[in-house]
Amino acid sequence: MEIGYQDFVLHPQLAQDTHWVTDLALCRVLLMNEARYPWLILVPRRAGIREIHELTGAERQQLWAESDQVSQALMALFQPYKLNIAALGNMVAQLHLHHIARFQTDAAWPAPVWGKFPPEPYAPEAATARCESLRAYLQR
Repeated sequence: MEIGYQDFVLHPQLAQDTHWVTDLALCRVLLMNEARYPWLILVPRRAGIREIHELTGAERQQLWAESDQVSQALMALFQPYKLNIAALGNMVAQLHLHHIARFQTDAAWPAPVWGKFPPEPYAPEAATARCESLRAYLQR
């Protein structure tokens, strides 16, 4: 039996730490509430999935296509020096892929962004504007 979208529930920690951007064919796209880095998270809307290999073959292909779409958006909109993509899941087991635009001038460079500094949340209007510009790019 295939697990459908109707069973999907976003992990509370992801809901708390992010802003909704859009839903793609498979994934929910979230903006991490950390203003220092353009940082998107893809969450496949499948219940009970912790690892990429648990997705069907077609879902894995769709995940990579959507990862590519998000990567292109971050590269086009922000022109980062490097794009970090990771699926760690140590703190939140629900499968999610981080896409973090990195700059040689960013606060944590060249170290990972995790745990380096307390998060610097977006001002509400800045979060809205960032989500709208990302949504417009991803839905074109």
